[in-house]
Amino acid sequence: MSRRLAFLTAAALGLAALAGPGMAGAAETPWQNAKGASARLVTAVDGTGTLGEIPAGLHIRLEPHWKTYWRSPGDAGLPPALDWAGSTNLGTATLAYPAPHRFQLFGLETYGYETEVVFPLTLPVAQPGQAQHLALAATVLVCSDICIPANFSFTLDLPAGAATPDPAAANLIDRYANAVPADGSAAGLAFGTVAASTAGPNGGLRIEATAREPFETPDIFVEGAPGDAFAAPRITTSEGGRKLVAEIDRIQAAADPPAALAGSPLVLTLVDGPRSVEAEATVGAAVAAAPDAAAWLSILGVALLGGLILNLMPCVLPVLSLKLLSIIKLGGVEAGGRTPRRQRLGLLATAAGILASFLVLAAGAVGLKAAGASVGWGLQFQEPVFLAAMAVIVTLFGCNLLGLFEITLPGRAMDAAARASGTGRPEKDGLAGPFLTGAFATLLATPCSAPFVGTALGFALSRGPFEIGTIFAALGIGMALPYLLIAAVPGLARLLPRPGRWMVWVKAVMGLALFGTAAWLLSVLAVQVPPAAAALVAAVLVAIGLVLWLRRRGGVAIRRTGTVAAVGLALAAVLLPLRFDRSDAATPQAASAIPWTRFDRAAIPGLVREGKVVFVDVTADWCLTCKVNKLLVIERDPVAATLGTAGMVPMLADWTNPDPAIADYLAAHGRYGIPFNAVYGPGAPDGILLPELLSTETVLDALKQARGASS
Repeated sequence: MSRRLAFLTAAALGLAALAGPGMAGAAETPWQNAKGASARLVTAVDGTGTLGEIPAGLHIRLEPHWKTYWRSPGDAGLPPALDWAGSTNLGTATLAYPAPHRFQLFGLETYGYETEVVFPLTLPVAQPGQAQHLALAATVLVCSDICIPANFSFTLDLPAGAATPDPAAANLIDRYANAVPADGSAAGLAFGTVAASTAGPNGGLRIEATAREPFETPDIFVEGAPGDAFAAPRITTSEGGRKLVAEIDRIQAAADPPAALAGSPLVLTLVDGPRSVEAEATVGAAVAAAPDAAAWLSILGVALLGGLILNLMPCVLPVLSLKLLSIIKLGGVEAGGRTPRRQRLGLLATAAGILASFLVLAAGAVGLKAAGASVGWGLQFQEPVFLAAMAVIVTLFGCNLLGLFEITLPGRAMDAAARASGTGRPEKDGLAGPFLTGAFATLLATPCSAPFVGTALGFALSRGPFEIGTIFAALGIGMALPYLLIAAVPGLARLLPRPGRWMVWVKAVMGLALFGTAAWLLSVLAVQVPPAAAALVAAVLVAIGLVLWLRRRGGVAIRRTGTVAAVGLALAAVLLPLRFDRSDAATPQAASAIPWTRFDRAAIPGLVREGKVVFVDVTADWCLTCKVNKLLVIERDPVAATLGTAGMVPMLADWTNPDPAIADYLAAHGRYGIPFNAVYGPGAPDGILLPELLSTETVLDALKQARGASS
């Protein structure tokens, strides 16, 4: 269309030269004003003459900080809407879109124009040589702090006389018509291979393009199925800047689960300064985007360190009791003459339990991604059945530490363990216990994201199965490092206290600590289901303890009956939440000196433009690290006092229950676990991301930086 307009305007200029001075100019309407914008309708000629089409333009001028939108506006906005009803001698009018600009703010991406734009129009003359009456009602959405539909109404008459051109109007229309993306031959741009990619939680694209002259500031806009949305491209160039490869994540899918991109049609627009090209493409088969060796070594190191730090996080504190008793037992056994080989086997079994659990989590993440579901670290704690099951397991571990029952392996399993260990007492020294301890430690480590864990998870969960499996394995190895270290150097066990009667008291204390963990799990459950349901689960757990106590004191028949009853009660506790509707759960109203508001991602840009500072806290009742951050930093002065001052907007994003808006917000920042905190303000409109473990100085510095010049 731009070539046709260029030809028409060139012809108009030629007629102007032949006509000489003194001829009339272009037809145009007066400027009409609306909030944020003014507009007019202008044509390159003031009569129809013998033209079959009239070159024209919808000319819009925008006030500072206001913008309007392209045909695909991005995360927000609407394209212009034109109504030609009331026009005469007009065929089907068409509107073209000059190459857009990308606007990025607060994780939202929109495409459009600022300052000034002319939308080129082609106005067919139904009966050439006859007068044409134009009646246009145009609605153009313009946005700054707020979005307002600007309504304009134009009428313009082109008489049947000579099509006298106006060079200024023709040049204006032609300049924007030439900015409409075409096939790229004149600009020297061309698309190459377009293939699906495993990048991003919803898949992505890998696009190649070439340029006759080196690329300078390239950008690519992707238009796919309605509902699909794509992030800004990650572009690398080669061959002296004449070839580019763009990796583009799909951040929102049209369907749930997302349909495969391979085989789907797209419209691609590549813009590089004044140059642009537009092309239709069909996505090829998926390819995996592999990072380079340096990136791999870096991210593997981050994952190992993050896994190691998990041992020190509040989320893992309840299970440290099991670790402590296991290691103390090893030290005492060594003093009693047990061989180092047996010690190593127990420690390696615990490490294997940790690693196996991480690999199971990796397999689950891969499966969820393939099914199009949300993936993240600790999301299982949003499920009431999982919480009830964990409460049952923790209660059973506590009862075991108190001596109410022993976990033994049956029959052939005990014989196999005896052969592996070289001892005739497999029921006491089997490897199942240490293995389950490692697995249990991993389960309780998943509610919270330790330092470096969030970085590693963000890398893994945005990529394919291989990357997910490798990074999760590295996290598991990192968490298992203390066990592996003692297994490699058995002499370290001698540094621990010798076993004695004091261990009986320690076991009792640790058992009570595990019961406290069960109470915490039930408190989280009470937020997701009606409190009465959580209370009923708690009653069943108490009943399990009583049954195990009676079983311990009874004969063979009572022990068998007690075992069946305990198993039945455990199953009942796990299944009870299924009988209750999550929507009936009570919404907790935690007392706080901070005036928290509900998280609203879309409101952040307007608040920042008003000069306010927004502090976002993504938290959950099941995230113990979040609780520690609140207790030690956020809810204490001077941070709490600062968040309560005028101009501060603290936003609370509660992720205790599933919330797609919060999940999308985290994914937009490459995060898949919590805690997550960010600060926005005039001095940091794109946000300042804070570390997982907060300090008073870190938060106050971020708030000060976000204030900018007003601080």
